[in-house]
Amino acid sequence: MLITVLTSLMMVYIVVLCLYHRFSRRGRLRAKIPGPTYWPILGNSMNLILRQDKLFHYLRTLNKKYGDVVGFGAMDIVAVNIYNPNDIETILSSTKFIEKQQPYTFLKRWLGQGLLTSYGKKWQVRRKLLTPTFHFNILRKFFRTFEEETKIFLEKIEAEVGNEQTDIVQLVSNMTLRTVCKTAMGTSMKEDIQSISTKYFNAIQNIGAVLVKRTTRIWLFLDFPYQFTKEAREEKKVLQDLHSFTRDVIQQRKTYLRNNPSILNLDNDDDTNKKGRLAMLDLLIQNQNEGGIDDEGIREEVDTFMFRGHDTTAMALVFFMMRLAHEPEIQQKIYEEMQSMYGDSDRPPTMDDVKDMKYLDCCIKESLRLYPSVHYIARFVREDVELGGYTIPADSMIQIHIYDVHRRPDLYPDPERFVPERFLPENCLNRHPYAYIPFSAGPRNCIGQKFAMLEMKTLMSSLLRKYRLEPVTRQSDVVFISELVLRPKGPIYVKFCPR
Repeated sequence: MLITVLTSLMMVYIVVLCLYHRFSRRGRLRAKIPGPTYWPILGNSMNLILRQDKLFHYLRTLNKKYGDVVGFGAMDIVAVNIYNPNDIETILSSTKFIEKQQPYTFLKRWLGQGLLTSYGKKWQVRRKLLTPTFHFNILRKFFRTFEEETKIFLEKIEAEVGNEQTDIVQLVSNMTLRTVCKTAMGTSMKEDIQSISTKYFNAIQNIGAVLVKRTTRIWLFLDFPYQFTKEAREEKKVLQDLHSFTRDVIQQRKTYLRNNPSILNLDNDDDTNKKGRLAMLDLLIQNQNEGGIDDEGIREEVDTFMFRGHDTTAMALVFFMMRLAHEPEIQQKIYEEMQSMYGDSDRPPTMDDVKDMKYLDCCIKESLRLYPSVHYIARFVREDVELGGYTIPADSMIQIHIYDVHRRPDLYPDPERFVPERFLPENCLNRHPYAYIPFSAGPRNCIGQKFAMLEMKTLMSSLLRKYRLEPVTRQSDVVFISELVLRPKGPIYVKFCPR
């Protein structure tokens, strides 16, 4: 009898909940937004329970099928995909919409409240603190490291000459990890970089897979049930590797600074912006000495930039090399630009040289259009907002799939073609400023975009002066997976031929 009563009460509760979710103001507004069939309680969340490669492919169909505003959700959760640059500008350009919730909250065990995941006062303070560390003068200081790491990378490539194919993913990842350690973190990475990089790279892939599972399974949104899952156990295991690595980086630098205190002692310098000339980790450590940040805060920012500064640049370079291998005429034009600057000289590039690499700059931008490392970003809106003719209710997730925006044929005719000329100044004049956002845009744009572009141009200009890239992996055969960063399911192969 008691079981029957409880069952009846549960059924009544479910019915009431369904009616509320459908006919409340929030439910009525959500119902007007186009999207996949919305079922009671589960909404359309079941559509997302797919393998990572299948999920990536499915997400690419939504804009084509439902238009520029697509609704998703379950229970009381409302998520809206937007694809129109006007709507994207409404969200990204406003200081009202800088908050991040899911899926960024699922990164808190890894990145804490670092620059990527924080919002409000904490984000404003951290952003103001860290912005000077990517000033032109700091980048100039980093440039020597870019040169050194490029030289080491070219030596690795020389060993690959004669091979019919080279998997470039790990090669490039080793280089970008070492570069970010030596520049922003001031750590020499004397240990076996290949072993460390492989372990770190695998850990990021594993935690990315966990995040995707949690984001696409509504029952994993709550921390209490999630902590008992195999995904939570996997996350805990992976975080031991990630946090151990970054804590070692921080400790190495602290030890070095204790033995060399003059690096932080700028009292005799006439430059009033003294802190603005310190590398990122040095600045954080000095700020800690002044009581402005604690150990956990330093760890949050180091974890954030180690991930964003290493993995995103690595994938951008991998896809650029792969695509250039299939574009011999464009590759030749880059080589000719290099020849016009260097002739037969084998001198390394300077920062002034890099600024003059106009065609290479267009090529990198076109590659980032087709293969944006950060292919997805999201914001959380605390108030109603009009997007694409629909009222999006307050407390909704706004999701921007940059990959799809960059491949809109109305913005980029014949979007699958690699056309660097799209980014010549005269061809950018009438383009919507939010039609191209590989580094996001607005107040929360990527703090390290100049760092990344300088690193990529330094490496690629030197690589293409010495080697011709020939295709092995075809772009049509690349299978992408839904992950934190745009990533291929398998290896990416290129053949290197001396010029």
